[in-house]
Amino acid sequence: MFKLAERNNVTLPYPNVAAAKAARAKFSNLQSFLDAYLIGGSVLQTQQDFEDLANAYFEKAAANNITHAEIFFDPQAHMARGVAFSTVYNGLQAAVTARRSHPSHPIDASLILCFMRNLGQLAAAKALAAALPYIRGISSLGLASTEVPYPPEAFKDVYNTGGLMGLHKVAHAGEEGGPEYVWGAIRALRVQRIDHGIRSLEDAELVQYLADGRLPITLCPLSNLRLQVYAGSLQEKLRAILASGIVVTINSDDPAYFSGYLNANYEYIAAVADLGAEGIAKLARNSFAASFIPGQQKLQAYAQIRDAMAAWNQEQQQQQRVTVT
Repeated sequence: MFKLAERNNVTLPYPNVAAAKAARAKFSNLQSFLDAYLIGGSVLQTQQDFEDLANAYFEKAAANNITHAEIFFDPQAHMARGVAFSTVYNGLQAAVTARRSHPSHPIDASLILCFMRNLGQLAAAKALAAALPYIRGISSLGLASTEVPYPPEAFKDVYNTGGLMGLHKVAHAGEEGGPEYVWGAIRALRVQRIDHGIRSLEDAELVQYLADGRLPITLCPLSNLRLQVYAGSLQEKLRAILASGIVVTINSDDPAYFSGYLNANYEYIAAVADLGAEGIAKLARNSFAASFIPGQQKLQAYAQIRDAMAAWNQEQQQQQRVTVT
């Protein structure tokens, strides 16, 4: 952020990196995070900025051994500052394309076009129209920013249009808003995945629906912790949702703001729920099952997880033999 601010002559409200990190140390709610997030976004102005940002993320992702990433981007936040959709998309897509053929750690990535719900459906439709020349490079539609009071039903028409274009559909719901927001995303938007979704626990019928229909959620434990979702009882809720029968995947949300990339989220949920290697492997399998990659690629990922588990079990057995000897 500071590097790009200097490059683009942007004045930040923080005197230095330490002050910026201190400002992110505690958020009171989702909006307080979004305020900081928009400050960070203000330094992004050129195609090279977006490419550099994506490349920096991919380096973190590689360090976490990520092999596939479905990445949200919200062009409206930048278009409102006079940055063209093409600038945002071309910068991100350049990094995505380059990373697929990276010599040491390739990552297969795709882009999810996220609408900012506080701007309304007309603005979302304009963003989708701006995306039309690039639609083949976009895999999905998403719905983000402040959840309450912007229910998913308000975006039914633009989601229907995106569906006709062949785009997958996901939506943030059940993080700040209650189960009714999850139902809205299911019934009005016909989503294939719920982002966050932890507050689905407040509706037993919804929990059963998600579990029976194998409709996955993208649980973000450290984000939930930092944004004080279920303050005082989050760990209990995390254990409950893992035991609910819902297809749960573990994700990092906005990791630079929430003190942890993907592995840190796995470590946290493993500690909270007392998960062993098999439990962690199940969550990893879920992440590929819930992804939008082709079926054959999913089978290859499942095989890699099985191989990793077999190698880990063999290593454990060898260590036990050494200890006994």
